[in-house]
Amino acid sequence: MKNKVLVLLSVAFLGLYSCKDKPKGDDFTINPDAGTTYKQGEKVNMHIGYAADKKIDSVVYLMDSVRLGAKNDSSALSLATDTLPLGPRVITARVYAGGTPQEVSTNITLLAAKAPEELTYEVIKTFPHDTASYTEGLIYQDGILYESDGGRAADAEGASSLRKTDVNGKVLQKVDVDPKIFAEGIAVVGDKIIQLTWTEKIGYVYDKKTLKLLKTFTNNVGAEGWGMTFDGNKIYMDDSTNRIWFLNKDTYSSIGYIDVYDDKGPVNQINELEYIDGKIYANVYQSDDVIVIDPKTGAVLQKINLSNLYPQDQRAPNADVLNGIAWDAAGKRLFVTGKKWPLMYQVKLVKQ
Repeated sequence: MKNKVLVLLSVAFLGLYSCKDKPKGDDFTINPDAGTTYKQGEKVNMHIGYAADKKIDSVVYLMDSVRLGAKNDSSALSLATDTLPLGPRVITARVYAGGTPQEVSTNITLLAAKAPEELTYEVIKTFPHDTASYTEGLIYQDGILYESDGGRAADAEGASSLRKTDVNGKVLQKVDVDPKIFAEGIAVVGDKIIQLTWTEKIGYVYDKKTLKLLKTFTNNVGAEGWGMTFDGNKIYMDDSTNRIWFLNKDTYSSIGYIDVYDDKGPVNQINELEYIDGKIYANVYQSDDVIVIDPKTGAVLQKINLSNLYPQDQRAPNADVLNGIAWDAAGKRLFVTGKKWPLMYQVKLVKQ
């Protein structure tokens, strides 16, 4: 009997505690339901629900803390999604009803409007590529290829380096990276070359002409350091996920990001990057795909499967995955290669 009384008292206490600490927004519901997905271009109709005897003054709607608009009743506020960045978004209704405002939130995911356009390719020409180079970054500028070669001295890849070569693979200049450091993507920014490292959270800044190391910086942006490219104003950097970060070109600090999505969901393991005519071209790690990304929204616009370029069953034992995209802006030539591949390929993309 004593135990039953204690149980009843405990239940009553918990009930009182729950009522006292009732979370804000319990008087209201919000649509759309949490987890709803939309395609870019579809309208999102947001509205709240509440009891018929409830009176409200106004409802302010926010997306990711940015004000969208207001209503003075439960009618829907319509949100256009044509230009919104893709990925998860939090929608909050801030309800004013005579006292302290209450908030109720939901979340949606915005996907690309349609499946990526499938492209194919033609091989225009092939060039020698150093089979010792575990390619992490590749850039063509003013007749010179700049290549970041990843690895650590203790690993199978060997130590990292930064090098200049001509298009035929002849090494013009080369500097070695600390043998304990695994170097990753690069970007040419003015008269400097910026180089990421994989997990060490270090960035290197070199003189473009001499490859002299000018300084290092702490890189705390993202999970890891992977690929980089530069559009003339800001640096793009990826980090092993589906996120592409925007970095200030002078301080290398984060100034924003996009999340990469196709019409089905996130595209993860975005790797080596190249900015070409207003779009981002990217390798997808552990695949033979190159994707073309809208840098404003993160939508995957096009996809090129390059599995027949250097087929798996024909690859040398030490050759690894496709990785390396370089664009000759003056000559309109697109180069691709892979980690420890014997060739670099000039390809032309073709609509199917």
